Amino acid sequence: MSTDPANVRQFTIAPDDDGIRVDRWFKRHLPDTSYTAVAKWARTGQLRVDGARAAPGDRLEAGQTLRVPPAEPARAPAKPQRERPPLSDDQIAFARELVIHQDSQALVINKPPGLATQGGTKTTEHVDGLLDALQFDAASRPKLVHRLDKDTSGALLLARTTRAAASFAKAFSSRTARKVYWALVVGVPSIDDGMIELPLAKQPGTGGEKMHVDEAEGSPARTRYRVIERAGNRAAWVELQPFTGRTHQLRVHMSAIGHPIVGDGKYGGQAAFLTGGISRKMHLHARRIRVDHPDGGRVDVSAELPGHFAESLASLGFEQAAADALALDDDKPAPGKAVLKQRAKAHAKSVRRARKGERRARGG
Repeated sequence: MSTDPANVRQFTIAPDDDGIRVDRWFKRHLPDTSYTAVAKWARTGQLRVDGARAAPGDRLEAGQTLRVPPAEPARAPAKPQRERPPLSDDQIAFARELVIHQDSQALVINKPPGLATQGGTKTTEHVDGLLDALQFDAASRPKLVHRLDKDTSGALLLARTTRAAASFAKAFSSRTARKVYWALVVGVPSIDDGMIELPLAKQPGTGGEKMHVDEAEGSPARTRYRVIERAGNRAAWVELQPFTGRTHQLRVHMSAIGHPIVGDGKYGGQAAFLTGGISRKMHLHARRIRVDHPDGGRVDVSAELPGHFAESLASLGFEQAAADALALDDDKPAPGKAVLKQRAKAHAKSVRRARKGERRARGG
């Protein structure tokens, strides 16, 4: 090795290294140099073999001269991550009440509307912040493997092990996991069972916070919808199945065909709200999730509707639909509209009470 006045290092390739790749040479002789640094030097022309630019995958020959830039100064050690504050008894109870399925590899929770999946600049209450309460007897806290919008309720899958997280992530990326949503939409689609194929892209000027249909540059997006029941021409209860996973896909697609999801002012504007006492909350619910289990078989779980959604179904005359939603056991007799409303209100009240206890525990 020799060093020039600018501290550039030069190495003569030894016979034992004949035919070795450049990146492998660094791993053998300069193990403290990261692959990222080698790639950066190659990209900027600072890494040279006999004066010519070299790439990490190039082969070296005995006798060649490898020119290496000065070693980059060691970075200051990363600041230790702040420890998560311990959860209160109310937060733990709230989180555990959400669990609707548990086994050695997976958890499924019924996420309430208004609770974000992950935190952000202005988001302090989220599922990720409650995961310590759901560790139970596992070696570590569960891991998020997909997301639901803050105002979307329903089945959210969590992985309890690293192996399960990899398995579920592969299922979502390969689209073998099946997700079925229920929605209440304004008006009634003219076709009862159809496929929406409209490419989606981030809407300019929104900072990526909003999507729109973009036939020219959008990414492919496919959604199947099926009308389950209708309330005259006023509204329809629909089943939605996304075949792609674009941001806000279901919301944009339903708005694009003229039937925005009830309560979705972001994409439907004022047209997304119904009169007559129908809740202004989002009426989009992840009803069912089905995914291959890492140990064989399947995780196949259905989530009960939130109170405001069930009450809206009852108010619009979907008594049987609301009964099926609130009572997953098909053997139970279907209650009447008054009972459905009472049960829906009681369910919503219990969720509000738990959320209130959580905020109080946080000093809010």
